[in-house]
Amino acid sequence: MSEGIDRQAVEQRRARLTRIFAEIVEHAQVQCLSRCPYRDRRDLCTARFGCRNQGPLDSDHGLPICQCDGKLDYRGAWEVADPEEVLAQWRADSQQKVVEIESEKRARPGAFHCDAEVGATLFDLADNQNVRIDSSCGRTGSCHECVVEVLSGAEFLRDAGDAEGFLQDGFRLACQAQVITAGRIGVAPLRRAPRVLVEHVRGDVAPRPSVFRRGDEVFRGDEVIDKWRGRLLGIAVDVGTTTVATELLDLETGGTLCRGGFENPQRFGGSDVISRVSYDANHPGELHGAIVKALNNEIQGLCQQADVSRHTLYEVMLVGNSTMRDLVFGLDVQTIGQRPYKSLTEHETAAGSRGGTGLEISARRLGLLASSYARAFSPPLIASHVGADIAAGLVACDFDRRTGTRVFLDIGTNTEVVIATPERMVAASCPAGPAFEGGLVEFGLPACDGAIDSLKAVGNGFQYTTLADAEPVGICGSGLVDLLAELKRTAQMTPLGVFTAKGGRAREIPVVDDPAITLSRMDASHLAQAKAASFCGQFILLRMLEMEPRDVDHIFLAGGFADSIDIDAAISIGFLAPYATDRVRRIGNAALEGARQLILDADRQERVARLVEEIEHVELETADDFFEVFTEACQFKPMRM
Repeated sequence: MSEGIDRQAVEQRRARLTRIFAEIVEHAQVQCLSRCPYRDRRDLCTARFGCRNQGPLDSDHGLPICQCDGKLDYRGAWEVADPEEVLAQWRADSQQKVVEIESEKRARPGAFHCDAEVGATLFDLADNQNVRIDSSCGRTGSCHECVVEVLSGAEFLRDAGDAEGFLQDGFRLACQAQVITAGRIGVAPLRRAPRVLVEHVRGDVAPRPSVFRRGDEVFRGDEVIDKWRGRLLGIAVDVGTTTVATELLDLETGGTLCRGGFENPQRFGGSDVISRVSYDANHPGELHGAIVKALNNEIQGLCQQADVSRHTLYEVMLVGNSTMRDLVFGLDVQTIGQRPYKSLTEHETAAGSRGGTGLEISARRLGLLASSYARAFSPPLIASHVGADIAAGLVACDFDRRTGTRVFLDIGTNTEVVIATPERMVAASCPAGPAFEGGLVEFGLPACDGAIDSLKAVGNGFQYTTLADAEPVGICGSGLVDLLAELKRTAQMTPLGVFTAKGGRAREIPVVDDPAITLSRMDASHLAQAKAASFCGQFILLRMLEMEPRDVDHIFLAGGFADSIDIDAAISIGFLAPYATDRVRRIGNAALEGARQLILDADRQERVARLVEEIEHVELETADDFFEVFTEACQFKPMRM
């Protein structure tokens, strides 16, 4: 009988079963490091013992809410000296009834809170508070410009109708959201004006734009495109995930007429690029329309400020990461959200249907309020999420023309790293998320008046400064870096992010007493993961090039966050690699400066195309030990190579 057995088939089945069991074991190991077995489908804790991740009781089910972020090993939460004491404390805390106005404790630039009467719309409330909300349709709900975020009091408003079907929970059209029950409502417009970094280290550029004047005629190259109307203008635009910066230029003199900036109104589609890619799949065109309308408002405002006509605006240079840029140009961004995370222009370039990833289109076709002969441009992408803004930034600091070893860091919602030796240049994108830019952290803020921007632990409290010396309302990115560094320096927090007060059971640390501003364990967890992305990008690329951080000759820090960050504090928590601080140079908004140079000097557009071809893109997650590096990076301690 045994002679009839197909031994090869048996071995194949045995190998298949072995693989299945191995995958089960691997899955179980992953789950034990990400989701606690006591956490049910409603994210409630079913454990009958004390755990550091247990929050207040859920009123509907009588179980504590699990506050674990689901990203790190939860098992340390069980390691308590006295479980009964923890359980008793939790029971005592859960019995306290806390009443507060939802989200009023968190400030937002341009936000307001007021008592609302029945029948009023959110637009009416904004008018009464002298808060500007854009609209071009006569408040009929068709232009979709008046999107606002409802911070509190949503229950007092009529349910969203068909005109608001494109919006996610928490967002409404100001002209359509009507009060049906009197109450207190908090509202934040999406096109707001926090402090946007428009300053940058300016390079010397002799104006040689594509558009120029001869007598009474305006030329682009050899073609006459218009008659002389008194000015030749261009506008450089850096479209960031969080903010948009602009600079209006005189193409003949090369001078700057004025600068501006605003919060990117696409936030209703999510705070990061992946969320916006997903949103655009379900509501195509909404994010494109939002940013174009916001840019038109900005163009009109800048032209009014400079006392010039928008009909003399001939050149629009747009830079941004791959997703932000393509959304402005109205391209399908779905391929950027899927492996291999490449723009449609990258795929078309690889297929030979286009000559490169740079873009050029009629500004009028794009919907921008400029001369009917204006063109909108973008330099090429580097690769994947490393976009045109980084290519422009590299040109701005002459990265390609310097000798020695160089590091370029543009720190923001997405942190991009470019590192070069005389022989090789590599780049990577690090999806840091919005934690250091006002998102995910309870009292986190973008840079705005009243945001704590620097901080020092003194005695039992903190000394701090705020932007505009205003009363504190929250903490911006540079203040959060200082806070984390000071908590670690004074042993109030371990490198693992555990607060040492109350024997390691403290859930938050008070920063300001009045008004109450705190840092919670959940906040620290979000910040740990955000800074870990920056850590991984620098660590993996430096290691790839066999470079020690202190041996790097030139370090360029770009972006608003980098412009104000304390270098030593950032190094101490592992946000920055331990570079020699005397070699670090802050260059401000390098993307905007690069866009300025590219619009003023047409020859630099060819230079940036050559530079992009020399850069090797690296996907960090393909490193064999990426998970181990990321886990190490989540600790608040200096990087060690």
